[in-house]
Amino acid sequence: MPSANVYDMDGNVVREEELDAYVFGAPINTALLHQVVTAQLVNRRQGNANTKTRAEVSGGNKKPYRQKGTGHARQGSTRAPHYRGGGTVFGPQPHAYERKIPRKMKRAAIRAALSDKAATGHILLMDALTFEEPHTQAMEELLSRLPLERHVLLLLPKHNENVILSARNIHRVKLGNVASINVVELLKYDHLLMPVASVTKIVNAFGMEADDRLQLKRHPNVVARRQARRAAREAAVAAAAADATPTPEPPAEEPPAAKKPARRGKAATAEATGASETTKAAETTSAAKGEESTGTKRRRSRSQEE
Repeated sequence: MPSANVYDMDGNVVREEELDAYVFGAPINTALLHQVVTAQLVNRRQGNANTKTRAEVSGGNKKPYRQKGTGHARQGSTRAPHYRGGGTVFGPQPHAYERKIPRKMKRAAIRAALSDKAATGHILLMDALTFEEPHTQAMEELLSRLPLERHVLLLLPKHNENVILSARNIHRVKLGNVASINVVELLKYDHLLMPVASVTKIVNAFGMEADDRLQLKRHPNVVARRQARRAAREAAVAAAAADATPTPEPPAEEPPAAKKPARRGKAATAEATGASETTKAAETTSAAKGEESTGTKRRRSRSQEE
């Protein structure tokens, strides 16, 4: 995100202001800047340079001497180009030098020039640029307190008489208004000095919403598709940011504590001991009876055999 320092009237840095990425972070197209600059400089020419040809120069209607017999080269008029006072050959004629540049190219070039200034740190913002009365020395002192090296372009959001009268006699300061911003002046001057209100006006004039408003009448479908893509891009960025944010894990549940065996009293212990002894005695008695019955059966079988 491009940014610029904001200074007060004492030359101290108050804060750092974030600039609009669409206006102050646009790609810098040098070929586009060259086309717009040359067109702007060419359009300043009046195109009224004019010279007279041999047909437009007055006089020379008579043949200076006869065709033959003089020893000189034949001549038909003293207003020929090789005569003094004669016409001019291939001289400049009045014509228009106007070169038209599409509106999109102009706006893109202004954004590129502003982005170049922001990338090199040559944009200085003022929290408030006011003078109680016009005084050139006060403006000179302010400029000396700011980190300015050479020429500076001062862009005002609106007409300020005291600032204009204070800066108009300083040769390295060029006064301008946001409404008259152009590529040539942005590239010609080293630094760009303006109040924070000027940044707001520039964004309102050359920002993304301003481009949509200009194209909405002729190309509403193009604007609708662009806004849809923009919304989808913002939604994807928001989703990616949400995924990257770590979610707090729920606290781990503690395992249930093992139940301890209930403590038995002396009476319960005695009862359990008696029950176990009774069970053992019963098992012993049943085993003895089983052995007795087995022996009786054997004796009976032996007596029958005898």
